[in-house]
Amino acid sequence: MVRLGIDKSLVIYLARRIAVLIITYFIAVTIVFVLPRSIPGNPLALKMQQIIQQWIANPTLIPQVYKELLNIFQFDKPWYIQYVTFLSRAFRGDFGISVDMYPMKVNDVIAMALPWTLALVVPAVLVSWFVGNIVGAYVGYKRGGLLEKIVVGYSLVVSRIPYYWLAMLLLFAFAFQLRLFPTGGMFSAGMRPSLSIQFITDYLWHYTLPFLSIFIVESAGWMSSMRILTAGELGSDYIAYVDSLGVKDKIVFRYAYRNSLLPQVTGLALSLGFSITGILIVETVFNYPGLGYFLSRAIGSLDYPLIQGIFLIVIATVFLANFIVDFIYALIDPRIRLGGGV
Repeated sequence: MVRLGIDKSLVIYLARRIAVLIITYFIAVTIVFVLPRSIPGNPLALKMQQIIQQWIANPTLIPQVYKELLNIFQFDKPWYIQYVTFLSRAFRGDFGISVDMYPMKVNDVIAMALPWTLALVVPAVLVSWFVGNIVGAYVGYKRGGLLEKIVVGYSLVVSRIPYYWLAMLLLFAFAFQLRLFPTGGMFSAGMRPSLSIQFITDYLWHYTLPFLSIFIVESAGWMSSMRILTAGELGSDYIAYVDSLGVKDKIVFRYAYRNSLLPQVTGLALSLGFSITGILIVETVFNYPGLGYFLSRAIGSLDYPLIQGIFLIVIATVFLANFIVDFIYALIDPRIRLGGGV
């Protein structure tokens, strides 16, 4: 009977969280609609420049082409009609047609860029999580030494560095000065994506600097938090009791490490969601054709549909990460769901 009561409280808690997420997503969608339109300029201006160059021999057709573009994008309609159209499409997963890459759909642009963004974010965050936690736990366990002072200083400074700033430093040092890595791109010109050794080697060569710009900052953050968590666990009563029993240091460290790891696991889900927002500029710095690269290009050309589509994907990713964390917390700690907090 008790088990059934706990399951019901979990369902109620998750239903409330989903309701809050839907309301928050609706507000986010509205902000995403307003922000691009607050940028001064005509979203069809750059497209019309291209059309004028193409139709310079027959300028009488240019007004007709412009009218057809307005019919497609409906930028001449009142804002509330555009808003309702945008909302109805957004909740169906249809983000419209890209202005800059016309006639390509926004969904197709995102489908083309998202795998490359995930290929950069997921390995970088996961590797930094493992390395940062192991180093942080070891330093937290070996407190008071020179190694702890070095790691504390390093992690406090490096974890505050913005991804894009470190990306520019790496690019300047290793690409422009030492010429050890390419200055940008995803792979060399003339190559096509495949599973051949040549392509994989070339891709990793281009991948190294964007990966390092995320890994170095992320791992420093995990080191700092894990060191503090481990030090806190070592000061707890159960560790003192285990230590008094004469248990080996290796086993004591394992107990402290496992208990310290729990908050880091939930933090990993959040980090995966928020890291996508952080690497958007990194992709621009390295000319890496992921979501950030296309978002930068869309902002430069006032491509409303593409800006909206990419932002909504990023927001949905962050919301999903938050929901996963809430779900894990509710499973682990019954006080959260029984308290009914939202």
